[in-house]
Amino acid sequence: MNQNKLGTISNLFEGKEIRSVWNSEKEEYYFSVVDVIAALTNANIPRNYWSDLKRKLKEEGSQLHEKIVQLKMTAQDGKMRSTDTLDTKGIFRLIESIPSPKAEPFKLWLANLGSERIDEVFNPEIAIKRAIDYYQKRGYSDKWIESRLKGILNRNKLTDIWKDGGITENKEYAILTNEIYKEWSGMKASEYKAYKGIRKESLRDNMSDIEIALTDLGEIATRELAKEHKPYGLEQNKVIAKMGGNVSKVARDNLEQKLGKSVISNQNNLNYL
Repeated sequence: MNQNKLGTISNLFEGKEIRSVWNSEKEEYYFSVVDVIAALTNANIPRNYWSDLKRKLKEEGSQLHEKIVQLKMTAQDGKMRSTDTLDTKGIFRLIESIPSPKAEPFKLWLANLGSERIDEVFNPEIAIKRAIDYYQKRGYSDKWIESRLKGILNRNKLTDIWKDGGITENKEYAILTNEIYKEWSGMKASEYKAYKGIRKESLRDNMSDIEIALTDLGEIATRELAKEHKPYGLEQNKVIAKMGGNVSKVARDNLEQKLGKSVISNQNNLNYL
């Protein structure tokens, strides 16, 4: 566990500090419940307000009660003390349970977000346009965006092949992806993210053109090798994924030899401010 390097998400709560901790294994932020309660209510003692609400949620059979995780965070006295936390999804569910005018903007935002996602179910083009707008507003070129969308299609083709090969669980997809990354870059996806200084953000969105090309090559090679050798189950697919990653490793080694430097960079495209 690491203290949130972003400091707080106070900009979402009218400048109120919301303590948070990053879980690198689960790649998820956990937020202090009492801090959110304090920001969204007029409770004199937020801890007591949360104690009453927690008991009410438990009596109502709310699953939110089961999602609470106790983590140590820095208290006002500077000491590390255990406190109830929830992940991002849990915090939004908590906000929906708080009868406070300050929570209404969040509830309205969530309602609008749900409406938008339903619209995208009926018209998927809306989702595609939303993604394009997202990248354009962050300064990505049209050429980069086109390449990124093609990369998503190629990734889906690979996961379809894995699915035909008996891969069904998200954990297994992650293991196979890591086999490709480890073979050509020497790092798992999570380690690669840490090297670039990112967390929940997309690794590909923060890669250089060369890094993306090597990633795509490894996945395309894995897909073609799987189509040819037809592996089944996790262990057989791991062998093929490693072979696919090696295709990228050979390309990387060859390029680095000619460049005289590493093509793996710790640079990213983030601007937290």
